[in-house]
Formats: sequence, C-alpha cells, structure tokens
Amino acid sequence: MSTGALSILHLATNRWWTGSADPTIQLARAQHARGHHVLLAVPPGDRFEAKAREAGVTLVDGFHLRARLAPFEIARDARRLRAVAREHRVDVLHTHHSHDHWLALLARPRSAGRRLPIARTFHTLRAVKRDPVSRRLYARTGAALAVSRGIEARCHDVGFAAARVYWTPGMADLPRFAAEADGRTVRDEFALGEAPVVVSVARLAPGRGHELLLAGFRALLADVPAARLLLVGKGETRERLERLVAVLGLARQVTFAGYRDHDLPAVLAAADCFALMAPGSDDSCRAALEAMAAARPVVARALGALPETIAHGETGLLVEDDRPEAVAAALREVLADRARARAMGAAGRRRAEKEFSPARAVETVERAYHAMLHARPEG
Repeated sequence: MSTGALSILHLATNRWWTGSADPTIQLARAQHARGHHVLLAVPPGDRFEAKAREAGVTLVDGFHLRARLAPFEIARDARRLRAVAREHRVDVLHTHHSHDHWLALLARPRSAGRRLPIARTFHTLRAVKRDPVSRRLYARTGAALAVSRGIEARCHDVGFAAARVYWTPGMADLPRFAAEADGRTVRDEFALGEAPVVVSVARLAPGRGHELLLAGFRALLADVPAARLLLVGKGETRERLERLVAVLGLARQVTFAGYRDHDLPAVLAAADCFALMAPGSDDSCRAALEAMAAARPVVARALGALPETIAHGETGLLVEDDRPEAVAAALREVLADRARARAMGAAGRRRAEKEFSPARAVETVERAYHAMLHARPEG
C-alpha cells in the first residue's frame, strides 16, 4: 500500500522489445497511475525506447547503457545517473539487468545523507549469478524482485536475506486484451475457416520448444485432422523449422504468421487454444499471460513460471514431460470440448485480473521500496 509518492528511476540495459521490456513498461505505467514520479533510462534508438514513448513513459536521455566493457561510456553514464538523481530528487534506483545494476552501485549518489537504495528485478533465472563478485553486489542491494518462484529460491541461495526477496509475478496488459477482439480477420487471412486452431507466440529461437510442439501437433492430427497450427514470431530458426515442417508433412496444417504486434489481440482471438512449450527471455512468460488475458485456454510445459501461472485443469493444461504424445493429449483434451475450452479461457481471464494485474505487482514493489527506505542507512 502506498504511503507517499516516490521519485523512481528505472534503468534497463535492453534495446529490444523482448525480455524485460514490456514488464518494465507495465510496471512504470502502473507506478505512474499510483501517483509516483517515474523515469526510465534505456539504450537509445531502438524498439524498447520507441515502445516506452508510445506507452507514455517518461524517458531520460543521455545514457548509453550498452552491456559491454567501455570505460568512457560507463563513466559518462555514471555522471548522467548522478545528475538525473539530483535533478529529479530520485528516491529509488530500480535496475533490471546486470550492467545497469553495477552502474547503479558504482555511481550511486547520496540523498539526505544516505546512498540511494537499489532494487533489482531478476527477469530470468540465469540472471541470478552465483560467483563471489555478484554476491558482493547483491549484499549491497536493498531488494530482489523475482518474477518466478524458481528465481525467488535462487535469490535465497545466493545470499539475499529472506526479508529482501519479493515474489513479483508477471503482468498482463489487461486493457489491451479486455475487448472482444475479432479473430475472423486473422482466420480469413490464413484461410483457417472453422478449423480448430492452436496458436503459439514465441521467438523462433533455440530452446523455445517448437520442435516438441510440431511433433505433438503432428500426433494430434490422427484424431483432429482438421486442426491448424499458427506459429507467431520471428527469429533465427525459422528456416530450419520450415524445413522440419516440410519433412513432417505439415506444410498444409502449419502456418508461419511472422511477427505480429499491432493485431496480437485479433491473432489470439482466432485461437481455440494457446500453446507454449518453454519460457523465453522473460521467465514470467508474458505470452501465456496475454493468452489468459485474451480468455484463451493455455497448454504449456511445466517449466519456469508456467506451473505457477497456469491453473492445471482450470485455465489450461500443464504438460509434465517432453513426449510429443503428452503434448498431443493435452491439445486434444482442450480441442475436443469447445465449451470446456471457453470456460477455461474465461477462468484464465479472471485469474489474470486477480493474480497478474500491474496494480497488484506495483503494490508488492512499493512494499519493497518502503522497506529499503526505512532500513538502516548504508555508509
């Protein structure tokens, strides 16, 4: 619960519209709506910056924030950080990546006789380092914000005191997916007709589970021959996946829809089922949260934050192993009963509103901030 407006500076060393980008913007917008003065610094000239401006987030210029050992750039960023902190009377530095986390510590200015407290959101499990140098960084960090229970446990393992670790699950852009979007345009675009449609939104990259999904979908066709699969996303493995689709004989049933952003609500509205086989660069699994916000049942591997996101049997189905037959069985169960699928989708929307709203997340983050601000001052 808010006990007063704060001045907050977010630092995010991320150029792309992936990983930390959308969660950071969602949090900043929610904090602004709660009456806080919120600033965001990101690398200039790319999609994260453009999306932040589009969302109405206040950006501060003059930062490089490039994740590389460039002493002069780092020194300039440190000076800029101190200047922004003074000008805007910043109360809290909120970091999102290792580079900006170290920058905040090395350049941390003083305010009212004490150093500004630092919060860090860990967006992926691998971001929580175990080496001694990182442990020293964490010892001087006021709060660790973990987007999954796995990350929360790892934070405890590397030495964060329990009182400084906060579980802050992912956020869905609820207003964007609240309206009943028309999926007919997407169905017409890809000649889907009235076919049962499975949609997956994930970067076409190694480790995202597309091979497993394709194998499971192929097995599904034995019972649901009219089914279609829409793969949404771009990435370096597209050509290889297209070859795999041809080898599996799925060219007529599988469509590569490319990168869809502006009409994503319509893409999800065209789905009877959403599928996600692995988390990506954001362990809170934004794609699954958006599918739930769009009232679509989700079939997902039990990896990362997905087991704590999907209520098995209520908002979708979790697949516990990597057998294509298990994926096919879950897809079949959802597609076989469209009334149940709609009920699961509606339950997913309710769960997103209750558990994964930006308003709920910002309340947890506020508790972390105020705990840091009331902690014993660091010398």
